[in-house]
Amino acid sequence: MIELIKANIQDIPIIYSLALKIWNHHYVPIVGQEQVDYMLGKIYSTEGITEQMIIKKHQFYLLVLADKPVGFISVSGEENMFIHKFYIDQDMQGRGYGAKVFSQLCSLYPSVQSFTLTVNRSNYKSINFYFKLGFKIDHVDDFDIGQGYYMNDFIMKWERY
Repeated sequence: MIELIKANIQDIPIIYSLALKIWNHHYVPIVGQEQVDYMLGKIYSTEGITEQMIIKKHQFYLLVLADKPVGFISVSGEENMFIHKFYIDQDMQGRGYGAKVFSQLCSLYPSVQSFTLTVNRSNYKSINFYFKLGFKIDHVDDFDIGQGYYMNDFIMKWERY
């Protein structure tokens, strides 16, 4: 059974290690190695994750399977929650764990009316996964992340009925 375990500052090295493996495998074909390196340095440095946890109030969870971290998720908000990160090691994908994690997330936050997230428009595997969970494309946007790099994303939304 995959579990969501609340992460804290001491878990930053685990989150970084997972991000390094997952991003280098999954995102290099989508956005290229240079952008992946830039984003890992900007978002997943100790300072970057600490800022997200402490200042921006993102709640991180480790996805743990048989006592081994295999992914992570981060969220913020109350009634309308934003999923900032939702990553599972590629070796664990395709086994239904993502759907189980999302179900657990919904159970953890029963008063949440909607979840919103962004996903790269060329990230077809993830887009299809979110469609299977019931997310719909709300709109399209491009985000300048610095150094001439952009995130060209779909903003997807899931609503509790």
